[in-house]
Amino acid sequence: MKILVAEDDLRLARAIKRVFEEESHSVKIVGNGRNALDAARHDTYDVLILDVMLPEVDGFDVSRQLRSAGSDMPVLMLTARTDITDRVKGLDAGADDYMVKPFAVAELLARVRALGRRGARAASGNGHLRAGDLVLDISKHSAIRNGQEIELTVKEFQLLELMLRHQGQVLTRAQILDHVWQYDRDFASNVVDIYVHYLRNKVDRGFKTQLIRTVRGVGYTLKA
Repeated sequence: MKILVAEDDLRLARAIKRVFEEESHSVKIVGNGRNALDAARHDTYDVLILDVMLPEVDGFDVSRQLRSAGSDMPVLMLTARTDITDRVKGLDAGADDYMVKPFAVAELLARVRALGRRGARAASGNGHLRAGDLVLDISKHSAIRNGQEIELTVKEFQLLELMLRHQGQVLTRAQILDHVWQYDRDFASNVVDIYVHYLRNKVDRGFKTQLIRTVRGVGYTLKA
């Protein structure tokens, strides 16, 4: 999973980062609410671990603003407060779960894993992802556009699934490498461009509407 940690206690944030990286997850740390919002708007994460008492913009407002913007990213809220009213406030602000500090590492891991699974299920819905006349069937590993079946390799399918899950969002080459290939970015600097080219030939060629678009200097996006 790709996890965003918004925590101004750097010592705790680094400890959380170390724990999740030992479980082979990718973790980014930000130290205030404004940076948390910026990170969530410009990148994709599977779970946000969000401290309530953040500088500049507190955790309640971060969660509230993300939900208002349409984000369905799972949010686990952390706080040193034990008052039940604060927990209710956090859940009302859009948090999916709530943990009180100090907490057991094993429980934190378990709750984040559960949120990650829940987010993946919600993203896939009934197992179909759609954009216009393109339908991706996750369970059958098939793609159909305008009634025409499209044969895709494993990596092409994973790339198309990623783009469909983030329709309208510009994905950088680094983001695509992280999600689809998950290895050192310097290993294959042009592999993303090559596979987007392959995908375009299969998904867009011969159709009136072009779904996959290049955003110069940034990356790629898919829009119906």
